[in-house]
Amino acid sequence: MNDRSDEDDRRPPPRKAATKSEEDKKSARKEDKKNAQARKQNAKTKDKSEEECRKAPSGKHAAKAHVKFEEPNEDRLAEDNNRARKEDDKAPNHNAKTKTAEEQNHRCAGERNEEDMLAGVSTSPPRRKTQSYSHQLRTNTVPHNANKRQHQLRKHSLDENRMLNHHQGSKNSGYYNGTPDSSDEDDFYPYSTITDHHVDHQRIEADGGGGGDDPHQPLMEFMGNGGGIGIFKAPSRAPVNPNRPPCIELRPHPLRETQVGKFIRTITSTETQLWAGQESGVRVWNYADAYKPGIGTGGRARRGDEDAAPFYESASTPPTICLIVDQGSKLVWSGHKDGKIRSWKMDLNFSDENGFRECFWWQAHRGPILSMEISSYGDIWTGSEGGTIRVWPWEAVEKSLSLSPEEKHMATLLVERSCIDLKSHVTVNGACSISSSDVKALVSDHVHAKVWAVGSLSFSLWDARTRELVKVFTVDGQTENRPDEKSSCQEQQPVEDEANVKLVSKSKKEKSNFLQRSRNAIMGAADAVRRAAKGGGTSEDGKRTEAIVLASDGMIWTGSSNGTLIQWDGNGNRVQEYTHHPCGILCFCCYGARIWIGYVSGMVQIIDLEGNLIAGWVTHNGPVIKLVVGNGCVYSLATHGGIRGWHVSSPSPVDDILRTQLSDREIRYTRLENLRILVGTWNVGQGRASHAALMSWLGSAVADVGIVVVGLQEVEMGAGFLAMSAAKETVKKQVGLEGSAIGQWWQDHIGKALDEDNTFERVGSRQLAGLMIAIWVRKSLRSHAGDLDVSAVACGLGRAIGNKGGVGLRLRVYDRIMCFVNCHLAAHLEAVNKRNSDFDHIFRNMTFARSSNLLNNSAAGVSSAAQMPRSANDKSPDDGKPDLAEADMIIFFGDFNYRLFGISYDEARDFVSQRSFDWLREKDQLRAEMKAGKVFQGMREALVRFPPTYKFERGKPGLGGYDSGEKKRIPAWCDRVLYRDNRSNPSDECSLECPVVASIFQYEARMDVTESDHKPVRCKLNVDIAHVDRSVRRQEFGKILESNESIKPHLEALRFVPETSLNTNKILLNNQDTISFNITNMSKEHSAFYQILCQGQATVNENEVASEYRPRGWLGFPRWLEVTPAAGMIGPEQVADVSVHHEEFHTSEEFVDGIPQSWWSEDTRDKEVVLLVNIRGSCTSQPRTHRVHVRHIFSGSPPSTTAAPAAAQPSMEPKRNTSKKHGTGSHRGGQH
Repeated sequence: MNDRSDEDDRRPPPRKAATKSEEDKKSARKEDKKNAQARKQNAKTKDKSEEECRKAPSGKHAAKAHVKFEEPNEDRLAEDNNRARKEDDKAPNHNAKTKTAEEQNHRCAGERNEEDMLAGVSTSPPRRKTQSYSHQLRTNTVPHNANKRQHQLRKHSLDENRMLNHHQGSKNSGYYNGTPDSSDEDDFYPYSTITDHHVDHQRIEADGGGGGDDPHQPLMEFMGNGGGIGIFKAPSRAPVNPNRPPCIELRPHPLRETQVGKFIRTITSTETQLWAGQESGVRVWNYADAYKPGIGTGGRARRGDEDAAPFYESASTPPTICLIVDQGSKLVWSGHKDGKIRSWKMDLNFSDENGFRECFWWQAHRGPILSMEISSYGDIWTGSEGGTIRVWPWEAVEKSLSLSPEEKHMATLLVERSCIDLKSHVTVNGACSISSSDVKALVSDHVHAKVWAVGSLSFSLWDARTRELVKVFTVDGQTENRPDEKSSCQEQQPVEDEANVKLVSKSKKEKSNFLQRSRNAIMGAADAVRRAAKGGGTSEDGKRTEAIVLASDGMIWTGSSNGTLIQWDGNGNRVQEYTHHPCGILCFCCYGARIWIGYVSGMVQIIDLEGNLIAGWVTHNGPVIKLVVGNGCVYSLATHGGIRGWHVSSPSPVDDILRTQLSDREIRYTRLENLRILVGTWNVGQGRASHAALMSWLGSAVADVGIVVVGLQEVEMGAGFLAMSAAKETVKKQVGLEGSAIGQWWQDHIGKALDEDNTFERVGSRQLAGLMIAIWVRKSLRSHAGDLDVSAVACGLGRAIGNKGGVGLRLRVYDRIMCFVNCHLAAHLEAVNKRNSDFDHIFRNMTFARSSNLLNNSAAGVSSAAQMPRSANDKSPDDGKPDLAEADMIIFFGDFNYRLFGISYDEARDFVSQRSFDWLREKDQLRAEMKAGKVFQGMREALVRFPPTYKFERGKPGLGGYDSGEKKRIPAWCDRVLYRDNRSNPSDECSLECPVVASIFQYEARMDVTESDHKPVRCKLNVDIAHVDRSVRRQEFGKILESNESIKPHLEALRFVPETSLNTNKILLNNQDTISFNITNMSKEHSAFYQILCQGQATVNENEVASEYRPRGWLGFPRWLEVTPAAGMIGPEQVADVSVHHEEFHTSEEFVDGIPQSWWSEDTRDKEVVLLVNIRGSCTSQPRTHRVHVRHIFSGSPPSTTAAPAAAQPSMEPKRNTSKKHGTGSHRGGQH
């Protein structure tokens, strides 16, 4: 027919046919007009059905809610209407479309009836209905996949639709962090990747009732403004820390819990080994194994040492407090808590099977040995409690070492009987010349042949050869005249009457005086504790000496607990002081022209010999308690037991090369981990929960969880309890008081719900009045989570009462820091600013300290400054940032008390019954304040899709349980969970630059729990963690040092030793003679550092044959020889004058009536020693050595022949000199 008509159009038709054709056209136009009217009517019917299906509140507020719904969706609905009309135009039968609309109307009417029946009941959220106008019209007119996709889009709330539209219109958007003036669409972003106009809807799909339809997909999140700046900015991370030189991690930071009974307290170094003293003995690292991989899990190393370089441990001993190296006898001496001294042989072939054992030991003190040192003459000096100083002569020690193992008992007695108690020698008629404070340190001044003994506020200076007291002076440099004072070191024997002591009742006056004295004592102690808690104290507390060192130029440096550096000369005269860092100084180390300083804050600084600051960086996240030099590195020990090695030349170009090379190899040592964290918060209202309630809240959600953190509010309240809690908080930092019995009840019952005995382990807790936080870790994860620290900040009355405030926990998980803070902020609708202020106060003032139940009582040997709670001045010096700002992840949760504003009780109830949470969120104070950047800056929260959790009547289930009393408190989302991770951009992936990336997979309230006026809330987070395999990175570090060609020239330059010369290599001495020799520095640019040791002493027989040279302890001098100065610095083209003097030596025990008792058996043979003059550069690892032979001629006449090995250098003949010493200029004065 159509073909026919086409033909007719090509030729003129008959007239009649033309008339009929016109009539057909008129009929067609009439039909089209009728169809258009039908479509218009159909559209009106559909609009009406949509209005009827819309979830708008009923009652007197319906009109207001209706207007509020229409405004933000006008464009979207118009667009959908147009799209629907176009689809209808393509439909073959408009009657079918009309029928479809009618079916939709009936379906919506049925859903409204179901909603009316379910309103106000049911503990589980009712089924959510669709709200999309366009979705109701789409039946079979679009493909199935498109229909499904639109269904997912329309399933989201109003806020989500805004967000999706925004993303589709901004395909290059990066970080959707709005400003206070931005629109709502800038406040949200999905945890998904958005490319062009495509949205991964599976990543953002969420359940309208609280959790998610798919538990494996993250929920939508809302982010507060103001998080990218200041203290609220996430800390920056990198594969290699850019703020300090690269280091070798000989022993990576172990978890504190793994070190109970094994804490390392001190270290020392030999030429080939690093020795460490720990609570169970000693351990040894060979430098040759420093870059080898760790033993790993399942190896011979115990937990905490899996990534440490291979080491060897001794058999178990009492805690080791101090260590010293004796190069002369090839021994390491250790002082222990039980008062014994033990010796260990160097360079043994250690075995993995059994721990090596000591050579021999003796009982040196009754109390712990706090310090040890070897003097210039090889004697061992020890210090203990009460100011006790004892000397163990080398002659007795040498004799004991020569005895066989079968004679070990005799060797012990021989040394113990040789003891010289210096304190008793300076005590006359009960008056002691030295302080009775503990001897914290002993330092041998090899330049001036003296020994410094360090107390807290005073020093005693001793002659190393004669062991006589030279001087006693205070930290201020003032000489003390102590002999006239009554000694506190004298043991006071109680005076008792020989007759029986009868108890006599006291008078009322005596009792009153006693009570008054007791009260005064308690008040004084409390005041002292308050000062300590505030970081204050007496003026003398900051003057305490914590460390001492001998510098290469012969000066003495001491460090105080307030960070003051004091320089002294060799005679104990105070020269000057410096302050480069406000934290306490715990240790020193000197090498060449540099002095390394370790602080309680974890920082290390380097100064020159004049006190000028060269560099500084944070070495550990804990106090640095020991620094030693070995194998070209300075090794630092932190209180947690981590050991790191820093090149002696740092900072230098070598550091830049190492940093770049290590960063390029990042992929080799990066490890990725994943875990889930369950956070629960509940205001229990002073009630208690049933096991079923705890299972519903926590126990039902832990199947895939690694860490469970629970925060409770109002565990226990009442004026009396709050006052008592505030009093306890005053001293909690000192005495470690824990929570209440009710708090313990909650922990025990929560533990049962979590299957604490089999699955989880309780790690720790903290309670502040009614606030309590506790944490559990799955046992399979326990080896990677620990170092728990706790904190509490009160925000109640006067910032002192704990009814409001926060309690926090800090946990290290896979080497990343996570902080959990449970808060209870100010109440009442109008107290928004007070709540904001409470959060700011908590964030800025939460300072974490070690949990009292993790404190160990075997910290002897560690400075008291390292054990005290850290004050504000002792924090890591990173711009004074709070502890929370340095965490990789922070989770805040609790009863924040933010309410709904601008809405009445009835309106809120209507919205809740209709489950119109989109509208309620617009009235949420917390969301508004976060959007304005006034609180929880930069933190994220999943979109709230559960009913308000406050306030309910106890025992009433479902939504009908909201407060219906006189006050009719408006329902509110008081109980919340927010977090901040390392991301600065939503597209950041987990890496070493962004090591912690989290998302929320579940966020819901348990509406079936009725034991409190609040509903418990739980939030499950999925956390990706990137961390460093320390063992692998250490291997890469070694490979770079060994193979990188750019580093080798720098390392070769560090081996430079200035050219020096001596004017002689042989010296002949008669009795009381003094001869000087010169050391000349021939370099025109570099200073040279020298140290003179004694290789050993030999006797020469009548045939001029010398016996074997026998070294003394520490390669010390024999007592008849004085070498001054024995160490020092020589400037460019300068000369040092060294005096060698012979002195007859007799101790007081060798004289009776002034006559030497051993004169008849005195050795009359000539004696000869070999002096080693070691020359180093400023950072030289290996010295250049000159040898000088010194011979004492007993007969008084020179030998007929000499054995001078170098004829080119003349020997120095003896010169008679009646004076005791000659030419004893210091290292500086001796230069000319």
